[in-house]
Order: sequence, then C-alpha cells, then structure tokens
Amino acid sequence: MEVAVRSTPALTTVAALALALAGLPAAADPSGPAEPDLRRFYTQKIKWAACKPDVQNLPEDVTKDKDVSCGKVTVPLDYAKPGRGTIGLALMRVKASGDKRGSLLVNFGGPGGAGVAGLAGAKKDFGYVGKGYDVVGFDPRGVGLSAPVSCGGQPEEEPEADADDAGAVLRQLRETAAKCAKESGPVLPYIGTVNVSRDLDVMRRALGDKKLNYLGFSYGTRLGAVYTAQFPKKVGRMVLDGVDTLTENVQEQGLVGAEGRQTALDNFLLWCTKNAGCVFGEDSRMARHAMVKLIDDLDAYPLKSMDGEEFTGQDVVSVLGTALYSRQAWPALSQALGALLADGDPRALLRMGGRPQGARTEVPEDNSDAALMAVNCADDPDRPGAERVEKEIGRLQTEFEEASPVFGRSMLLPVLLCFGRPAGTDYIRDDVRDVDAPKFLLVGTRGDPATPYRWTEETAERLGSSAVVLDNKGDGHTGYFGSKCVKDKVDAFLLYKQLPKNGSSCAAE
Repeated sequence: MEVAVRSTPALTTVAALALALAGLPAAADPSGPAEPDLRRFYTQKIKWAACKPDVQNLPEDVTKDKDVSCGKVTVPLDYAKPGRGTIGLALMRVKASGDKRGSLLVNFGGPGGAGVAGLAGAKKDFGYVGKGYDVVGFDPRGVGLSAPVSCGGQPEEEPEADADDAGAVLRQLRETAAKCAKESGPVLPYIGTVNVSRDLDVMRRALGDKKLNYLGFSYGTRLGAVYTAQFPKKVGRMVLDGVDTLTENVQEQGLVGAEGRQTALDNFLLWCTKNAGCVFGEDSRMARHAMVKLIDDLDAYPLKSMDGEEFTGQDVVSVLGTALYSRQAWPALSQALGALLADGDPRALLRMGGRPQGARTEVPEDNSDAALMAVNCADDPDRPGAERVEKEIGRLQTEFEEASPVFGRSMLLPVLLCFGRPAGTDYIRDDVRDVDAPKFLLVGTRGDPATPYRWTEETAERLGSSAVVLDNKGDGHTGYFGSKCVKDKVDAFLLYKQLPKNGSSCAAE
C-alpha cells in the first residue's frame, strides 16, 4: 500500500531522481491513478548459498563447484496489487572467471524450461562468455522450483482428441482446466510472459545491474522481445536465438511445430538409412512407415517395467521431439531406437528424454508440460468457444495429422487445452513492436525444426531498427550450441559489443 506524504516540489524532484538512479519505478503523478509501490522488490539483495542436490536434482560436479551458488528473488504474485502475495524465483549463478562486467541472465526456452537445471547441464558451454559475466539461470514463475504449476498427473495423462465424440472432448478439456487450476494454486492466473518480463527486471536490479544483459533461446526470445517493449531503456546486450513468433496464435504455432518436427524426422530417417546398421533398413520411405507403426503399436500395447511403469508410443514421440533438435544427437538416437526395436529395451531412449530415474525433486513430474500450456494460453488472446471447438475438432485433427503423422497428435493437444482457460493478453500481439532500445542480436537457423527462419525475419521487421539479424545456414534448434561461428559472434557481442552486420551469415557446419 502506498503511503501519502506531504512534500515540496524540490523534494519530489530529488526523490524522483534518486529512484531513477536506483533503477526503480518512479511514483505516478499524484493527480493521476496511483501506481503500486514496488520498492521492496527492487531493493532486495540475493543471499547466495551452496546449491542442494537432493532438492534441485543437480549433478554432483555442479553442486561441488565453488563458483556455483543458488539463491532466490522475491516478486509479487500480481504486479498491479503486490499485497496479494509473493513468489520466490529460484536462481543459479556461475561466477565470472575473469574481470566481471555484470550478470548475463539466460533463458533456455520452453515455455516451461527450468533455468537452474538448464544452466547446470550447459555450464561448460558458457565458459568463454563466463570470463566476463556471472552467468545466471532462473526458473520462471510457474516453472521448476518457482511455484511450479501442475495438472496433477503424469505428462501423458491428457485428453484424447476424438472427432467422433466432440462433446466428450469438451468435458475432458473443462475437467483438465479445472484440475490445473486446483493443482497449480494461486500462481496460475498470473503466469505468462508479460509478468515474467517484469520478474526479469526485478532480477536485473537484485543482481546489481543497471542494464539487462540477456541470452534467450526459443521461447526465451519471446520473453526478451517483451522486455524490450516494457523496459527499452534497461536493455543492455541482448541476444535472441531461435526466434519465436510474436503474432501467430497457438493453433498456427502448433501446426508449424508439427511440420518442422516431421521434416527433421524425415531428414533423420534419410540419414539413418544411408548408414550401415540402421535399424530401419535402407529405404527411407519404408522407414517412415515403420516409425509410425512403432508408435501406434506402443500406444496400443505399452511396454511395462518391473515396477509397472509403462512406456508408450507417445513417450517415443516426446523423446524424438527433443533429440531431433540437434544433428549431433542423431547417432545416439539411432542406437537407442535400435535397442528398442531389437530388444524391447527403452532405457537408452528414456535417458535421451531426460526422464528422472528415481531422483528426489520438489517439482511435479508434469510441470514442464503444464507450464508450457499455461504460458502459451496466457500469451494468446484467441479463445474459441465450445460451439467452435465441437464444430472444428475433426478438421483440426485431420489438419494436424496431415502436417505430421508422428507429431500431429502431441502438437494438437496444447491447442485444445487452452479451451476452458481465461482469454490471454493481447499485449504481445498488439504492443511489442517498433521498440526504442539499443541494438540487439537475433539469430535464426535455416533448418530449425521448431522456430522457422521466417519467424526471425518477421520478428526483426516487427521490432524495428534495433533488431540485427544473423543468418545461420545450419540445422537444429537454435544456433549457439551447434555452430562455432554463431557462438563466436554471440560471445563477441556480449563481451566486446562487436555486433555483426545486419543480414550477415554463418555457413552450415
């Protein structure tokens, strides 16, 4: 609650200047509507301590590293009414190995990707840029250890899209939305990129930085773009890699994702059948049929472990969706599929999919999927009514299956699961454009299966002259981890402010 005080014009000017210098939001004009007082969030200090492997499920070499520590930042549940409650956001920091010039906040995508676990797994990849920055990963609100959302079940426990009984699907969708609201608690109505962007600014200040230095991958590019619109004067050195769309709705995004993943799978099977020992033989067309049959058979007759846990065709789809992001994973994927087909052994695939093997964790097993749906729905103002869903579910099912016989089903479900939730914000679609920020770098990869290169071009045009595009001619989702050329150019910009020319490129490697 804001406390009214009597002040002279001179004192008011001094106070406003002090707040501006501190990087805090200044108070509103007394003659206008009152702004919430956020100073207690912007003046907090982070208490860094050793990370806890039993809670965060982190590898031992990370938790024993003296340069790695974990902390928490407190943010309001509702920025418009900060008295409603708070959320603790989990952070991990890898201290700079050289002369520190600030912090570099990293978002690994999703939405629903946990940044603490993400940084633990990718710590070595930031060794060079880490000479000049404390590299900081964070779990966004609703994700990981930051008030995780859940729908109360396993990731695969989702309604089936059945065009023959649209009414039953609608009932399932309503039940799922109600279950998600119940299991997620008070954070669910306040999830979404607009609020996460505001959280970023609180983190920036808590880390002691006047400007935000940021590296966002995939969904993290949407988050970075929103930040440039909300806080243009606080943008430092920003890189957006694997550029997300700011305009296409959830349905359009799902179709693009299905098509991109199917293309990547077809390319993988073509590569596999040209190599000796490929479990699918030598005919890529037959291999595509064999992959569909494998998934259908496992959905109908799942494998069961000694403890009763099932491994289904949709589990295969989930692993494929991750493994196809990088060509470097293709040999391991080929071997894992070989073990599954030859011996009925899914363990290698499970390891590739990152499924926890009995590890302790405070994070619900379905958190990543639940957060992805919650954020995408919150960011999308389109929300079809029951009549439209009943009328169009058959057409949608056909459209997604034609886009991908393997990934169509899994990419349609998040679209349907927005039904029954409140309409999302129109801020991203309407207002994130023509930003007046310092120049920042967008990296688009031509063979990206998840974020097509045209999204890079469209987003750059939308954001205006501040956006500089680097064209990566290679394959895989994002460029930083798969292209030495991209990595060198990104690191040079972040460390030395050497920005490549707009439209310059990196050759496929």
